[in-house]
Amino acid sequence: MDAFIHNTNPARVVFGAGQVQRLGDEVERLGCSRTLVVCTPGRAEMAETLSGSLGSRRVGVHAEARMHVPIETAEVGREATRSLNADSVVSIGGGSAIGLGKAIALECDIPLLSVVTTYSGSEMTSACGMVEGGRKIQHRSPRMLPRVVIYDSELTVYLPPVISGPSGFNAIAHGVGSMYRQSSTPMLRLTSLDGIRAMARALPRIMKDPSDLDARDEALYGAWLCGMAAGSGARSIHHKLAHVIGGTFDLPHAESHTILLPHSTAYNAATEPDAMTAIAKALNAADGPIGLYELEKSVGTPTALKDIGMPEDGLDQAADEAMINPYPNPRPLDRTAIRALLDNAWHGRPPAAV
Repeated sequence: MDAFIHNTNPARVVFGAGQVQRLGDEVERLGCSRTLVVCTPGRAEMAETLSGSLGSRRVGVHAEARMHVPIETAEVGREATRSLNADSVVSIGGGSAIGLGKAIALECDIPLLSVVTTYSGSEMTSACGMVEGGRKIQHRSPRMLPRVVIYDSELTVYLPPVISGPSGFNAIAHGVGSMYRQSSTPMLRLTSLDGIRAMARALPRIMKDPSDLDARDEALYGAWLCGMAAGSGARSIHHKLAHVIGGTFDLPHAESHTILLPHSTAYNAATEPDAMTAIAKALNAADGPIGLYELEKSVGTPTALKDIGMPEDGLDQAADEAMINPYPNPRPLDRTAIRALLDNAWHGRPPAAV
């Protein structure tokens, strides 16, 4: 067996239908008494209801989270935290709310608790991307790792298929990225493959019946496992491209991940044949990249960057940006090949070697 170093991010996971009712107990367990709840504007009413168990410990609901965490939004949240003398922050929602919670926890040095309503996996990582000066900058600190994560499938039943699908592929992307030898360990491979397998089983069932609680449970289980893989720090050309596309052109995070995933996986296929075999098996497919693309089509997620607002004349800029401060990747970065990858993704073609 090859030598390896395995790091596990510590976090308390509370999993199961109805477990959001434990939120007040979890805050009390941390010894906190003044909690600020953060969410997106559209989740304000939901956050008010779900954080009711905090009682007098809740000092406010800050419904200002935004996609990609613009630094200006982070600063407003930090100021609200200081003005309310909050000693903890609870994020309720998906990646945008979790990101704002992380930005606050980083600067204000207070514990973060996350109530998860999507499959982003961000709740299991100590990293956060924030948009500064038109570019998405990655930050990493132990202070941004949530101290408690609550996975309650009842909160995801109302997540529409148009969001559930891309969010699930966002999770799968984390699992795929951790399969590459540069960042993988035996535990990560087991965790990632089970996460990919669970999400691939759950998504078609959710698309057929969004109220299927068992399928929602399985999807959250897959998101947790793939999130743990993301928490290991696994990054590759896929995440670099998703951050470039989303941060530079203000495109939706999950949809960007979804569309790019088959193509970025194909980019690394020849360099990582063992990973491709394992990914294909987890998908019950003959080929990893094609299996991802076919699963996307079967559940009705977007498959073309042009369909989510990516301008074709921005592809050259995206390729250039991808070469700046690149993330570790098993295959050396080639600007010409990356430009071809992006062109395939823009048109929605099946993934191919480039």
